[in-house]
Amino acid sequence: MNQNIVKSAALAGAAIAALTLSAAPGMAQEVTLRMHTFIPPVANPGKTFLTPWAAKIEKDSGGRLKIQPFWAMQLGGKAPQLLDQARDGVVDIVWTLPGFSAGRMPEVEPFELPFVHKDALSTTLALQDFQDKYLGKALGAYHPLLLHSHDGFLFQTKEPVLKMADLKGMKLRAASRGGVWLLESLGAVGVGMPLPRIPAALSKGVIDGVTLPFEIAPAVKTQDLVNHFSTLAGAQPRLGTNVFTFLMNKASYDKLPPDLQKVLDDNSGRAIAKAAGQNWRDIETPGRNVVASKDKNKFHVIPAAEVDKMKAASQPVFDRWYEEVGKRGLDGPTMVIDALDMIEKHSGNS
Repeated sequence: MNQNIVKSAALAGAAIAALTLSAAPGMAQEVTLRMHTFIPPVANPGKTFLTPWAAKIEKDSGGRLKIQPFWAMQLGGKAPQLLDQARDGVVDIVWTLPGFSAGRMPEVEPFELPFVHKDALSTTLALQDFQDKYLGKALGAYHPLLLHSHDGFLFQTKEPVLKMADLKGMKLRAASRGGVWLLESLGAVGVGMPLPRIPAALSKGVIDGVTLPFEIAPAVKTQDLVNHFSTLAGAQPRLGTNVFTFLMNKASYDKLPPDLQKVLDDNSGRAIAKAAGQNWRDIETPGRNVVASKDKNKFHVIPAAEVDKMKAASQPVFDRWYEEVGKRGLDGPTMVIDALDMIEKHSGNS
């Protein structure tokens, strides 16, 4: 039998065993949920969101509900497989990007299209509204805990990016297909690549740079591996963002007693969206400070006239996405309009 299948079956069995483990008769049930993700525990999202969230779940449940984290794909598989691991019950909870699997969850992609995003707070709040209207089917195989975004990606490159022409032929990593299409529209070579592969790819010259927020730079060593960091002039200083999904296996949730389900509900969705969005805004500063601590690193702001060129050049990305999702029966233009309106609605909270 295939070893991967055996391993998956064993993990699923362990997860079920953890959920069905009860204390002696008359005592309250205690449950441990296994949380799997691709980032290392030292990465800002782990330190500032996932670990504190797990601690709060344990505290709010009086110690009866524990979250056991497994970092950097410790339980096996690759980052694009995390969605399947949660859906299939191999693990109980995952934190990941649908964008790692091109077209896997296109309903969230309006927020990942060029220049739609403003900041992590308004986008994360908008995603809660968007989830209610559009994402029931896409998330139907899971119990959703939260959808959110980071504060937006910038160019982090070996050679300076001061204008659109500087991108011509540059090999740059993006996390999603929308990000790859954007880079291609600007004259670069877009390379889809999960986060853990970035350091080696930069070291070996496979890529010339990345599109990432500052907060994740220390986890992939871009402060050491590239020299130039370029944001945009104007009210939208970032090119775009990526949508993250924090998802739970439906059976794992359904098996919990009602009071433990309530603990999760009180620490999910709209109850934590504002704090999560603000967290991703806040952690940009320490990430940027790590980059700035290296004397070799230079910060640039791409002028407004060049930003306008980029916006114009990226418009075909929308048409490409509309065509792709139209094949699935999705009304892409309306979804993008709604995403923009929802972000604008919440921009006053930013």
